[in-house]
Amino acid sequence: MAAVAAFAPWSPEFVADPYPGLAELRAAGRVHYFPPSDQWLVPHHADVGALLRDRRLGRTYLHRFTHEEFGRTPPPPAHEPFHALNSNSLLDTEAPDHTRLRRLVSKAFTPRTVEQLAPVVRTLAEGLVDDFVAAGGGDLLTAIAEPLPVAVIAEMLGVPEADRHLLRPWSAAICGMYELNPPEETARRAVQASREFSAYLRELIAARRKDPGDDLISGLIAAHDEGDRLTEQEMTSTCALLLNAGHEATVNTTTNGWLALFRHPAQLAALRAAPDALLPTAIEELLRYATPLQLFERWVLDDIEIDGTVIPRGAEVALLFGSANRDPARFDRPEELDLARPDNPHVALGAGIHYCLGAPLARLELAASFGALLRAAPTLRLATEPSWKPNFVIRGVRELLVEV
Repeated sequence: MAAVAAFAPWSPEFVADPYPGLAELRAAGRVHYFPPSDQWLVPHHADVGALLRDRRLGRTYLHRFTHEEFGRTPPPPAHEPFHALNSNSLLDTEAPDHTRLRRLVSKAFTPRTVEQLAPVVRTLAEGLVDDFVAAGGGDLLTAIAEPLPVAVIAEMLGVPEADRHLLRPWSAAICGMYELNPPEETARRAVQASREFSAYLRELIAARRKDPGDDLISGLIAAHDEGDRLTEQEMTSTCALLLNAGHEATVNTTTNGWLALFRHPAQLAALRAAPDALLPTAIEELLRYATPLQLFERWVLDDIEIDGTVIPRGAEVALLFGSANRDPARFDRPEELDLARPDNPHVALGAGIHYCLGAPLARLELAASFGALLRAAPTLRLATEPSWKPNFVIRGVRELLVEV
């Protein structure tokens, strides 16, 4: 129990630096029951990687069981707008629904789609960075980290520029529900945002049906396979997922990553000296070292055993990505930031059938923003030590004030 006491996801001190506590968890064993969230914590890289690929676990259980059969209480009816939006996307479905959805979505969201976006992403990043440098610096979070991925997703979906300011608040409200034991006020905000975002997307989809373009929504409408098409709800949920999952990781990797660089001046100097050569491995190392999504949940659909402990059907496991990415059993000198790290099988973007569909886009955005800042602001420095948002699952700073 002493090791579990080191896991304190609601403590500001733990959120600011969870890694000593996560190291205690790893040292104490491979699995730990955590009563406050009624979950089994899994801190080791090998176990996290294996369970992400294990079909005895799932993001949902409703493809096999009712809530009652699974020993769970159905969500309150008032939460339905959130669950309708959340439960019909790639992130929260299992086979056969997930297989069908991924096949159809992949017809519209192809590697070529991302490749064609590259010039747009670079132009957007350079414009934001030029404005930031001209202003003498400021908050990297609100000036670059947030607007870039939101603008890219909006560009992909064909969201008019005048409406783009709506997207980030909707996403932030919805993502509040991914934290551990979210309070009712968080649920209320998420439900309201889900209702508004769904209505907005349905209007956008209806407009594209009448007048298709070359945006992703038009592609999703056109996607078909042997007569099979996405339903209206599946399209709405896919678009919402692309915004929510498609920018949260990029936002926090940008700010958490720059903070890590400022705290490791020798590594930052090496990156500045050879940005083109070092940036690809640097991005992977920042995803590992400054893991943006610390925890990912799975339902246990059939009994599993970890190190002699049987975790029964109906339980929930919490896969600790941040801990897995610092596991000395898998990474040499895991507590060190090494931007040239050659062997880096981090799990920051997941694994298995739910591996992040937008991973190539996230890497493209990170390369564009880090590259533009390294070129245009070679003396970028931290102005004030940041404070952390209270969230542990999606972990990031409130602001990152820098000078150029």
